[in-house]
Amino acid sequence: MVYSELLRRVLLQVPRKFVPWRAARLTVSVSQPHQYHYSTKTLTNVNDNNDNNKRGKWFTLPPFTSTISGAALGKQLAGVSSGATAEMTAVKWVLRCCPELPRSLIQKLFRLRQVRRESSVMESSDNGDQVQEAKLKRVAAKDSLNSGDRIFLPNTVQELVPKKQDCPCTEVEMNFIQSLELYKDPAIIAINKPPGMAVQGGIGIKRSLDELAAACLTYDYSESPRLVHRLDRDSSGILVMGRTQLSATVLHSIFREKTFGASKDGLDNEKRILQRRYWALVIGSPRRPKGLISAPLGKVVVDNGKSDRITIVDNAENMLSQHAITEYRVIGSSSHGYTWLELSPLTGRKHQLRVHCAEVLGTPIVGDYKYGWQAHKRWKELHSSDLSKSSNEKLFKEKSIPLGLDLENGSISEKQPRLHLHCKEMVLPDVSQALQIVQLSSDCDLSKLESLKLVAPLPLHMQRSWDILNS
Repeated sequence: MVYSELLRRVLLQVPRKFVPWRAARLTVSVSQPHQYHYSTKTLTNVNDNNDNNKRGKWFTLPPFTSTISGAALGKQLAGVSSGATAEMTAVKWVLRCCPELPRSLIQKLFRLRQVRRESSVMESSDNGDQVQEAKLKRVAAKDSLNSGDRIFLPNTVQELVPKKQDCPCTEVEMNFIQSLELYKDPAIIAINKPPGMAVQGGIGIKRSLDELAAACLTYDYSESPRLVHRLDRDSSGILVMGRTQLSATVLHSIFREKTFGASKDGLDNEKRILQRRYWALVIGSPRRPKGLISAPLGKVVVDNGKSDRITIVDNAENMLSQHAITEYRVIGSSSHGYTWLELSPLTGRKHQLRVHCAEVLGTPIVGDYKYGWQAHKRWKELHSSDLSKSSNEKLFKEKSIPLGLDLENGSISEKQPRLHLHCKEMVLPDVSQALQIVQLSSDCDLSKLESLKLVAPLPLHMQRSWDILNS
């Protein structure tokens, strides 16, 4: 194992016998839910006054105080009855305070009983006075913490904290990634994801957005931005990330509850706490100018198991499926046989919008060769030689686009257009404000919490298609 040697050293340096200890008062604080400070102190055996006093150095976490539960707060913001605070166990507190330590190491330290808790207790002194003493005892992973409890880890775990690596991005790449920012506050960061960039790493993916965000969008934070939802590689638009573990948990809970609530409650969406609006250019035109699509989706394996695709499930009883709901309305249509749609997913299923457009409306999205390959067999590009270039397009042409991205081509004037699906607008709770309010008082009313509205301009290929169809 990667950490086996360091773990062996950790275990060898931990004292085997423990009696009450007195710790110097630690000057550490947890003033913000996303900032933690650590210090190492030497604990001295107060029952042994000879020169051979046993000493043990420990990695000391901040004293526990009533903390915010990100999942519970996310549910509360999503309209689900839940308190914003929750019981904190020892392992949860270590994971929260030390996100850079491997989870497997932390769990192993608990299993091997190498984690200690310092609790304050009142004891009688020799003259009969009540004196507050600090005792250090073993603590189990699922033991609940009391206010003021401190957790101690073997000091050698600090060797496992990854050293800050040199940025793997060039200055040009960093400037490009930072230029994608739409919004940033202490809790979240939102970017306008370009088409062709994978959100997460995988087979055949050299550079992914989560890796680039860690290198370019961390700024002065000790934690890297965390993904809380996904966008397809070929789609574009608003992508929100949590800047801390806590804010990411809140956001993830909001996105999850949004999907669960829409599936459970159907059309009762008058007070949607999370709203996403996509723009899509489709081939053909829906029968109605607006409507609601409610069709379950399932995954089928094709090409002898080499790939899979999502499809509408007609008989949900005979096939594993997920309920999916999408609102749509027509923005505009053209005489060339294309229609601009605004799509609002009420659930968040894989390829939901692409399948609903292709299989339910019968209008596949331009550039979607997976679900609209038959329509693209008859594809004929539109030419508009006298169309003036937009200012954004001219700006990008003057600069070389890093990371191997091609952001200039792919409009309907091309033989092979790119996917025309873009997350243009998102409305979500102000998580940063919510965390500040809950930190002041756990028993608070968040019903009047302000919302954030994010808007992302169209990518160049979609803007070009818009200009062609409106010329």
